[in-house]
Amino acid sequence: MLLLLDGVSLRYGAQILADNASAKIERGDRICLVGRNGEGKSSLLRLIAGQVDPDAGEIVRASGMVMATLEQELPADCLDSVYRYVAEGLGPIGKVLASYRQNPTAELQTKIEAEHGWDFLPRVDSVLDRLGLNPDELVADLSGGWQRRAALARALVTEPDLLILDEPTNHLDIAAVEWLEGFLDTFRGALLFVSHDRALAQRLSRTVWDLDRGYLRVFRCQFERYQEEKEKLLEEEARNEALFDKKLAQEETWIRQGIKARRTRNEGRVRALQGLRRQREARRTQQGIARMSLDSGEVSGKLVAELSNVTFAYPNEAPLIRDLSFTLMRGDKVGLIGPNGVGKSTLIRVLLGDLQPQSGNVRLGTKQQVAYFDQRRDQLNPELTVLDNVAEGRDSVTIGGKSRHIMSYLSDFLFSGLKARTKVGALSGGERNRALLAKLFSQPANILVLDEPTNDLDVETLELLEQLLLEFSGTVLLVSHDRAFLDNVVDSCLAFEGDGRIREYVGGYADFIRQGGSFEQESKEEKGPGAKVKSKPIESDKPQAKKKKLSYKLQRELDSLPALIEQLEGEIGAIEAEMADPAFYQQEQTHVQNRLNLLAEKQAQLETAYDRWSELEGGDE
Repeated sequence: MLLLLDGVSLRYGAQILADNASAKIERGDRICLVGRNGEGKSSLLRLIAGQVDPDAGEIVRASGMVMATLEQELPADCLDSVYRYVAEGLGPIGKVLASYRQNPTAELQTKIEAEHGWDFLPRVDSVLDRLGLNPDELVADLSGGWQRRAALARALVTEPDLLILDEPTNHLDIAAVEWLEGFLDTFRGALLFVSHDRALAQRLSRTVWDLDRGYLRVFRCQFERYQEEKEKLLEEEARNEALFDKKLAQEETWIRQGIKARRTRNEGRVRALQGLRRQREARRTQQGIARMSLDSGEVSGKLVAELSNVTFAYPNEAPLIRDLSFTLMRGDKVGLIGPNGVGKSTLIRVLLGDLQPQSGNVRLGTKQQVAYFDQRRDQLNPELTVLDNVAEGRDSVTIGGKSRHIMSYLSDFLFSGLKARTKVGALSGGERNRALLAKLFSQPANILVLDEPTNDLDVETLELLEQLLLEFSGTVLLVSHDRAFLDNVVDSCLAFEGDGRIREYVGGYADFIRQGGSFEQESKEEKGPGAKVKSKPIESDKPQAKKKKLSYKLQRELDSLPALIEQLEGEIGAIEAEMADPAFYQQEQTHVQNRLNLLAEKQAQLETAYDRWSELEGGDE
């Protein structure tokens, strides 16, 4: 065991971030931590990393365990060389190694020998080579994707037993996300990560920690199965709360009858009612689900933009767009995909008429009302409250032809009361994104331009935004590295395939891959002078290996699996039937958690049995 949370509690003011949380991390674990925006996921990661202390409980760490954290923010302002930045992950000896590399003096050599520093030298070189980093580049000169690699190298140089990652895919393009996903899949240590990228969570996680209203539940299954189980739990919780509220209402009616409640023989019933009241007061209501809506404004012309043999380049630079012909019609939902810095924002500006091409023709439609979501959130003033940012002096907004009071409108985005009067600078990343969406959707628009709108949003809000965009009657231009979001929203993609060549593909990102699409070269900004690693297209249509005949031992194992699967399904069904009893959640919290843990273990065993059955049935061994 690497780490144990034993009855850990943590509060931030009046908010309970963790309440008597217990869980453990074993060697090789792949744990995805999930929860709604503002629930305290980042705080729990800092707690585990030892950056803050719990208010109660204990965190037990294995002797000699090495932990490393990949921070959410990029080292954008770092003026050190990549070598120095990565080596400093080792602590003071890393600084000495970096100084010796730059100026190999006898004094530094003596210091390195005294501290056994030569043992660390090949480690730094190895991790730089594995991640394709040029040691002499300045960190500040790297693009977002390469800064993320440098930050990962700084964490890996310590050879951690546990790697903690907070939203590791932020600021990365799709190619970089897929590289990171593949790299982490081969990492030998334990992973604990928070990510809004559902595709990454599905591929990497083997266990899910669910942080909900301060309660930490452990689901020992993959992410997709967890979503199904969590939905069942919430439905069961809602049924039990409805029964409880009905009983409480009946008892309140009885107590108001007056004289009967004062009789001695009914004193026990009065005490029971007082207990019910205390239990109801202690209930932690789940954060509501946002109810976003937008005003599609005036209907635009049927044609939004028509590009004919368009080429665009900035002065003294190679063309970002070369000989592109493309027609954007009202109601189209188009995703723009490609490496960072390749020209996606430039193409949007050409499509909207903000930039004029060097050659070719651009014909624009009529009655266009554009709303732009900027991933840097520059449209929000961090010193103003959410209310002031969105209202802009208005008392009401018009949505779908109906007037809404500004506070009522903000409550749809989960900003009510004190939260609506909180400065934007004090909000979490996901809450700031919701505030920007509220500001964006308060203006009538028939063209939505969304630049990385999914960063930091929780799964529920992501799915709601997907539904809203699907129902939107106007035109959507979407830049996103979230592959699942692209697959669920867009009906075509414009792919930047290198050298200014842009090609349209029908469908989302998965369809782009299926049709043989790839990014043949990275942009100059993304690649960087010292880059060694290039993204590769996903190979398809590989010839299938011939099925091998199983050995006697493996054949016996295969024959025994159907009975094991049937047994596990029966045990899982029995536990789920027990949980369906309204009285289940009225029992001791320890017993309830033990049964939930047992269910998660049985589900994990079932997943393993199914995987093993598939392997043996296919003759993979």
